[in-house]
Amino acid sequence: MKTLLTALTLALLLSGCSVGPDYQRPSASVPVHFKEAKGWKEAAPQDQQNKGEWWRVYHDDTLSGLLRQVAVSNQNVAQYEAQYRQATALVAGSRASLFPTVTGTASSTRGATATSGVSNSHSLEAGASWEPDIWGKLRRTLEENRASAQASAADLANITLSARSALAQDYFQLRIMDQQIALYQQSVAQYQRYLKIIENKYQAGSESRATLAQAQAQLESARASALDLSWQRAQTEHAIAVLIGRAPADFSLAVAPLTATLPAIPNSLPAELLQRRPDIAAAERTMAAANAAVGVAVAGYFPDLTLSASGGYASSAIRNLISLPNRVWSLGPSLSGTLLDFGATSASVEQARAAYDADVASYRQTVLEALAEVEDNLVELNTLQEEMLAQQRATDAAKESARVTQNQYQAGMIDYLDVATTENTSLTQQQSLLSLQSTQWATSVALIAALGGGWRAEK
Repeated sequence: MKTLLTALTLALLLSGCSVGPDYQRPSASVPVHFKEAKGWKEAAPQDQQNKGEWWRVYHDDTLSGLLRQVAVSNQNVAQYEAQYRQATALVAGSRASLFPTVTGTASSTRGATATSGVSNSHSLEAGASWEPDIWGKLRRTLEENRASAQASAADLANITLSARSALAQDYFQLRIMDQQIALYQQSVAQYQRYLKIIENKYQAGSESRATLAQAQAQLESARASALDLSWQRAQTEHAIAVLIGRAPADFSLAVAPLTATLPAIPNSLPAELLQRRPDIAAAERTMAAANAAVGVAVAGYFPDLTLSASGGYASSAIRNLISLPNRVWSLGPSLSGTLLDFGATSASVEQARAAYDADVASYRQTVLEALAEVEDNLVELNTLQEEMLAQQRATDAAKESARVTQNQYQAGMIDYLDVATTENTSLTQQQSLLSLQSTQWATSVALIAALGGGWRAEK
């Protein structure tokens, strides 16, 4: 008992220390402001901040309904959610290792030997053991697992944000495709009317075979372009189905106009929006887990102390088993450690430190890529605004040119080749304008995702 009390006292005195470095977040090169936006300043990480339903800024009920299904039915999200639950269970297991373990056993055996004959043996025992965390190994392990669980939670948030971002971009692309297909269908109808007129003139001998062939080529080209967009729309619809955890055969989006509202970029954006990006949070927590792993490896240099006690009853007769003469017990500490491992522990420590250095570099790279992603989307949106105004002017001019040549052709002033040329130019310009609109919607979603979800910091 005296030996046990001495070991217990020593363990309690030493249990406050932990080997290995205490974690401090390494600095990352973050500018005071973004080159492509004003109002940014350096801020502390806020990845736990509530972001709300960022997609509500688009005011599209169909889109909102689809995005809400991602967290419920998307299988990638389900996989990361299960991994997060696994990580939290690992934390609970690490926390339990800080406390004593109590066990109980009951046995009853009957055996025989050549010398003593048949004999019975009955026992009923309870035991307890505890490994005092003298060097902080268990606490470092708990610290590592807790940081890993937080990284897993950030990974879950990141995959959810990514899936929702991809779905929103696919949705807007599909709606623009609906407009592009409708534009081709209108052109096909118009070209059919032209072809009918030219066929009549050709039969009357007032138009050449070349003009008829030109009209036929123009019509079939528009039909082919419409069909090309049709299969692209179908594939985009399939992608949306997968993102909400549905089989493509069981999901469809009817053709409908795009009624969403494109949100304007605020004049100033608070810096904390970038700081709450889940991928940055995951990289930082992974770095913290790697730092704790260094402490776990360093603890390998020191011996482990285990305090154990057991007591119970043992007898050859089960009757009166629980009685004072049948009582058995044991009590005492044990100390175990590595005496010679030919550098294995040193190698483990060096490996853990190298892994931490790698995670530091990964964290800093994640921050740099996040900064570049925001800058890229900002400059693209700002430039698209001017580009679309120019494209709108080009589209209006092409429409006017097509209208004038139609009138001139009907008046017999020009050949149909001029009409075909201006009609094709007008159609191309209109399709280019729709493509720019599709890019603008997709970039708007990408910027919101790059900022961690939303323009504003929710309280």
